Amino acid sequence: MLRYALARLLNGLWSLAAVLVAGFLVIRLIPGDPVVQMLGINAKPETVAIVKADLGLDRPIWSQFVSFIGNAARGDFGTSIVKKVPVSSVIGGRIVTSVELVAFAVLLSLLAALPIGVLAAVRRGRLADSAVRFGSMVALAMPSFWLGLMLILLFGLRLEVLPVGGMRPGLGGAIQSLLLPAFTVACYLAPQLIRALRSALIESMQSGYIEATRARGFAELPVVARSAMKNSLTSVVSILAINIGFLLSGTVVVEAVFQIPGMGSLLVQAVLTRDFPVIQGLIVVFGALVVAINVGADLVNARLDPRVLAGMRR
Repeated sequence: MLRYALARLLNGLWSLAAVLVAGFLVIRLIPGDPVVQMLGINAKPETVAIVKADLGLDRPIWSQFVSFIGNAARGDFGTSIVKKVPVSSVIGGRIVTSVELVAFAVLLSLLAALPIGVLAAVRRGRLADSAVRFGSMVALAMPSFWLGLMLILLFGLRLEVLPVGGMRPGLGGAIQSLLLPAFTVACYLAPQLIRALRSALIESMQSGYIEATRARGFAELPVVARSAMKNSLTSVVSILAINIGFLLSGTVVVEAVFQIPGMGSLLVQAVLTRDFPVIQGLIVVFGALVVAINVGADLVNARLDPRVLAGMRR
């Protein structure tokens, strides 16, 4: 397991390095000058040149990249061009909110996907299975911004039981503030988990050892819970890891609808204002989180399915 973990971690670091290089180069292709954006279009060329020199934007790209990598390794992402404060402090206040939102959405997705996926697999081809598949397709097809607005209209404006935006203080306030956004995100994630679990369970239930377990007289539900579920969870973990990485950077719409101060909304602001240091800092954070989540998912799958480690030994 240790050898496998080190191998996955090394692959993750290579992936993170590729993301950093690509992100650094791509943001340089964004039209517009960040210094002009900061000083205004009427700024004098001499003033623009002085500010660029202070920020290091007048140096060659390779020199800027070397400085970026060296500073990032020390946790120093520079100073925000727009906010005039360290990037780490700008991002630090947003990470917790985004992680809480995604974690809450994952929890709601798992609470819905596990029982519904098992039900659909056990009742394969029956009315319950058809209803689950149809409901999953509808939930997956609903635009996040539309669903968020409908939830705000119903629970915030009509029933007045939940806040419609922002973050309330305290644990209870955070749960209330994130419930509707997390449910909106879960409506995108849960259908994918349900479909993955259903397919994996059906495949496992058709295997020889499951048939042998049934032949011993065990009921269908215990067979699924004890034998088929463990082998089927690997696909769920993989789908979950892939989508969590997407959700971390893809909650822009949800955060905008519910006015949640997370990393997604910060990324939009940074791109619009050409705040290169903030964008670069967010790239590092997003990349590190995605790598960590995927490495963790690989280790969980290796623990659930010993064939992963057996294949490595061969």
